[in-house]
Amino acid sequence: MSNKLTTYKGTEKDMKCHGGFRYELGKKYEDNGAIRCGGSGFHSCKTPLDVFRYFAPNKSRYFVCEAGGIVDEDNEDSKIASSELTLTAEIGIPGLVKAHIDYVKSHTTTEHTDPKQATAGACGAATAGDYGAATAGACGAATAGACGAATAGDRGAATAGDRGAATAGACGAATAGDYGAATAGACGAATAGACGAATAGDRGAATAGSYGAATAGSCGAATAGDRGAATSRGSVTVGVNGTGLVRGNGVMIRGGLGAILVIAEEEENSYDLAHWKAVVVDGETVKADTWYKLMNGELVEAE
Repeated sequence: MSNKLTTYKGTEKDMKCHGGFRYELGKKYEDNGAIRCGGSGFHSCKTPLDVFRYFAPNKSRYFVCEAGGIVDEDNEDSKIASSELTLTAEIGIPGLVKAHIDYVKSHTTTEHTDPKQATAGACGAATAGDYGAATAGACGAATAGACGAATAGDRGAATAGDRGAATAGACGAATAGDYGAATAGACGAATAGACGAATAGDRGAATAGSYGAATAGSCGAATAGDRGAATSRGSVTVGVNGTGLVRGNGVMIRGGLGAILVIAEEEENSYDLAHWKAVVVDGETVKADTWYKLMNGELVEAE
């Protein structure tokens, strides 16, 4: 195959993949051996949020790539193996969400527009106005205006305006404006504006603005702005005077000045509580915007 593909890849914090191979940004990698998805070659995903299935958002980095050469595809999702791969740019979770929305919209096949209620099937695009309801199937794009409701299926993109409700299935992207509610399933990304509520399932990313509430499941990443609240079983970030709670194994937390942080470490291979700590970010004993974890019950800085 000679055509180049735009794909997306996750790595661990040190840019290693699960097999221990370390990538460098901008370097082209080539494999002259047999290419088999799930076995050999360089792996990446064509659908952006599929990468959450392989690299959880609480401890990973995300990149846009150029894949080429020989390509072998996965029948389960959009993962591919290629004989050539270049990590062209690091985009993080916000960039990954934007890329997913753009990807879904560019792959829709039919469009249905109605001011009050629009419904489209799989890979369709449904658009409704203010106070309207837009519903699209798997891989579809649903968009509603202020005070509207947008719902999309797995790997879909749902977007609602201020005071709206956006819901997307597994590996989907749900985005709502100020005072809105965004909900995404496992491996999904939910984003809400100021005073909004964002909820994502396991291995998902939930982000809310100032005074907002963000909740993510196991291995998820929850982020809230100033005076917001975030809860996760993976990693938590809150802004100035925010409140954060994280519980699980190997969890991390950070916050702005004045934030209250609660971190609880569970016993290995169980949900029983081993250690916990509650602190206030004062800028001295506990630094602002610095990752912390528990080690033998003591709060220490994390890399």
